[in-house]
Amino acid sequence: MASSSGTGKKIQADSTDEEHTEVEEEEEEEETLEHFDDFTLASSWERFISEIEAVCRLWMSDGPKNLLEKGAVLLEYSGNLYKVTTETKYALKSYCVEYYFETNPAGKPADWNFDLHDLQLCFGVKEFLVIAPQSASGVVLDAPEASKLLSAVAIALSNCSSLWPAFVPVHDPSRKAYIGIQSMGTVFTRRFEADRVGTQVPIKLMHLEGLYELFVSKFAYSTLDLSVHNFKVRFAMKLTFRTLPFDEDYMKDFNARITTSGENLTGETSNGAQWDDDCSWSEWYSAEDPVKGFELIAIWSEKMVESSMEMAELENASPHEAEKWLISLRLEGSKGSRIGFASQLHLLVDALQMSFEAHFIEDFVSAAENPGSDNLKSSMVIPSPTVRDRVLKELFIEGVQFKDFADGGYKTSRAVKGAPLKSLFAQFCLHSLWFGNCNIRAIAVLWIEFVREVRWCWEESQPLPRMPPNGSIDLSTCLINQKLQMLAICIERKCQLSEDYQDCIGSIDHIDSMSEEESVVGDDLLNIQTPSVNFSGKVDRKPEDADLFNDKKSSDFTRRGSAGIVDSMMLLKSYQSMHAPYTQEPPLMTEDMHEERMQAVEAFGDSFNFSAQLERDILTSDMSAFKAANPDAIFEDFIRWHSPGDWEEDDDPQSSESSSSNALDIKKSKDSWPPHGRLSKRMSEHGNLWRKIWNSSPALPVSDQKPLLDQNREGEKVLHYLETLQPHELLEQMVCTAFRAAADTLCQTSYGELKQMETKMQQLYPTMASALRPLQANRLSADSETIEDFRRLCVVFEHVEKLMSLAASLHRKLIRAPRLSREIFNDYYNFYIPTMGTGLTEDIVEKEFEKKQEVRDHEREVLSNMFVPPTANQSWRKVLSMGNLLNGHEPILREIIFSLRDRVSGNHYAARSSTSVSQQEIETYRMYISGTSNDLRVALSVVSCD
Repeated sequence: MASSSGTGKKIQADSTDEEHTEVEEEEEEEETLEHFDDFTLASSWERFISEIEAVCRLWMSDGPKNLLEKGAVLLEYSGNLYKVTTETKYALKSYCVEYYFETNPAGKPADWNFDLHDLQLCFGVKEFLVIAPQSASGVVLDAPEASKLLSAVAIALSNCSSLWPAFVPVHDPSRKAYIGIQSMGTVFTRRFEADRVGTQVPIKLMHLEGLYELFVSKFAYSTLDLSVHNFKVRFAMKLTFRTLPFDEDYMKDFNARITTSGENLTGETSNGAQWDDDCSWSEWYSAEDPVKGFELIAIWSEKMVESSMEMAELENASPHEAEKWLISLRLEGSKGSRIGFASQLHLLVDALQMSFEAHFIEDFVSAAENPGSDNLKSSMVIPSPTVRDRVLKELFIEGVQFKDFADGGYKTSRAVKGAPLKSLFAQFCLHSLWFGNCNIRAIAVLWIEFVREVRWCWEESQPLPRMPPNGSIDLSTCLINQKLQMLAICIERKCQLSEDYQDCIGSIDHIDSMSEEESVVGDDLLNIQTPSVNFSGKVDRKPEDADLFNDKKSSDFTRRGSAGIVDSMMLLKSYQSMHAPYTQEPPLMTEDMHEERMQAVEAFGDSFNFSAQLERDILTSDMSAFKAANPDAIFEDFIRWHSPGDWEEDDDPQSSESSSSNALDIKKSKDSWPPHGRLSKRMSEHGNLWRKIWNSSPALPVSDQKPLLDQNREGEKVLHYLETLQPHELLEQMVCTAFRAAADTLCQTSYGELKQMETKMQQLYPTMASALRPLQANRLSADSETIEDFRRLCVVFEHVEKLMSLAASLHRKLIRAPRLSREIFNDYYNFYIPTMGTGLTEDIVEKEFEKKQEVRDHEREVLSNMFVPPTANQSWRKVLSMGNLLNGHEPILREIIFSLRDRVSGNHYAARSSTSVSQQEIETYRMYISGTSNDLRVALSVVSCD
């Protein structure tokens, strides 16, 4: 039993050992499988192909939609071409594989689509691959390496059953040379090659005939003369012409041509060399013409050419025979400093910030003598006295009449609390922008001299130029302009009271003593009127339809100062017609005077309590004039005329019964006397101030009254204000006025019917008003954040100014083609508006504006006249090597596409496509040629059978 038991244990042990052996063998076998070497990818080149294939399969499976979601990049110059990129290595070198695709890859790209990629234009492809080394040059300089790269990509695309063409950049980068290959899905393969000749272009290849024969030689393998053979070649051509720069020499030649032809077809001005001589801003600065020129593109659509003789005839054809003309702008670069209102306004804002450094204007003038001043640097330039005197002479030139620009046109300019464009202070602000470098010291010097000139006008009783000597003070303007307007009126009244004016007072007294029948209503010598001024909210002193004839029944000939009968009103006790008197004009007040008046009224409580002396004097003057015109009048008569709201009519219970009577009864009821009524409660109170003034007022016409406005006192107050004005208060008003005046100046520019420009100008005024509103609160400081808002406003103004200069330039150059001018500006406006911002420090890189506009037939002559024939002294035009000249100008770029199509049969597409090409026509040869007589680039694609 023991033996059998031991034998059993041995057998069990052996069985266990066998199991362990089998497990170990399986593990070794699995380990061997994990380290299996695929000898099909044994070399690095084969692994390189495999990596490209994997990437291409991934891009193909994703499709355009998923690639966009994964971050495909849109090319800047194209609106529909995207790019995805990956990196790979081969032989210790890194390469970049780029896949270019469109969201709508179906169809063939148009020949002259301006959004095409360079390779799309050269070879007529849509989606494609580019593999290039990651080096400084980005090209493959070694020919075997380039061939190996292209073979690797071709094998990878073949394994993917992809029909994408692939390209490798070769040679020197300046040559823009490529080699490429594409599987056609059949036994056909298309190969690509592009290269460029930068110098010494053969004479034969400068002409269309030689280029045609070059293309034919690629498929006509014959030593015979190709010019005698007929080949049906498709031909398309695009010529690009560029106008000469609009400089002084160009304008002289252009004006001479216009004078000879006798008709100006473009609208360019023929007097002077500056393009903006007639623009509104030319008085202050000369802007650089934003339009450097035009590019004209003439396109011949695809046509069939059968011989080189036809090509020779095409070379002699005029660009006017082209099927389509397109035009595009050549604009000045955005880099560099621009001279205009915006740049000077920015300097004025800097001066505003610095104006808080001193309390008196004179402190800035003496800053150079104070070595301890850090902010008020002596480096601030002050122009010479000669320049200063010239500016003052221009400001205070005699005989200049004031013209309110806002009243003449742009009402929205009043939204900015400044001064009218042609006013004295507005002109001072505009001159200050260009005086020196618009620094605070230069402004202080000019202001001090400005105030001295104003005082001289006052003391010598000389009219203040550029200011209206009469009328009311415009409270919507800045306070300095109001003060100057007040001073101009005071000077005018001061002159009226001179000795020459006193000589005619006797005639006024004679008129006042005339009878009612002899008096003439509205005599200008009285220099008085019946204005409408509201004191209590209910007073209206303007007589309603005053009768020009006095009451014939009146026997009282002591009446003086009557302006005429008040219709249907009679005196309560004398039964005579009521006469409206001439009254003095209310005293003129500036904004700060109105504020003082309101503070005085508020201090006395009741607004009807005319405790202030000014209101008492006005009311006394009106009552005295009324008494002189109506000797028999009582207090109630004055109230009925002066303040009808304080006379309450009694309700007549019989009025309803008399409403049905005839016209005679109505007339009798109107003649009933006295009228039933009474004074209002406030006028009938005991101790009413109005009644006290009435009782104490003498009967005096306005000619005998003391003037309400003391012109001597008010004039001195204005000068005191100007001489003691704090620097920051001056600069605050200067900033508002300068912005408004600059905008008003731009608005006077003629730019045609450009609705976008008009809308932009209309939007500018509310923008300025909103940004400049804090200046009216007088709560600024040197560190205020509002200063930065003003600087941002300068940036906004610069954008508008740039658009305005472009609009004006286009209007002048294309005045005979307004539709074209309008469309070009609209395109640029839509292109430029998204780039407009208010940033102060960011570097905005503006991409080039390349939008084209099609030229209609009747507009071609206008553009043709812009190409002034080159003169003999222009050496670069002496030798003409190309044809298709436009007024003696050869194209700066000529682009040609030759193509040949053949029918194929007996071949089949790959399994990926079920379409048959039996008897189908395919493009077997295609050649793209671009360049000039000194620069030629050729791109050839050939379909061959592998």
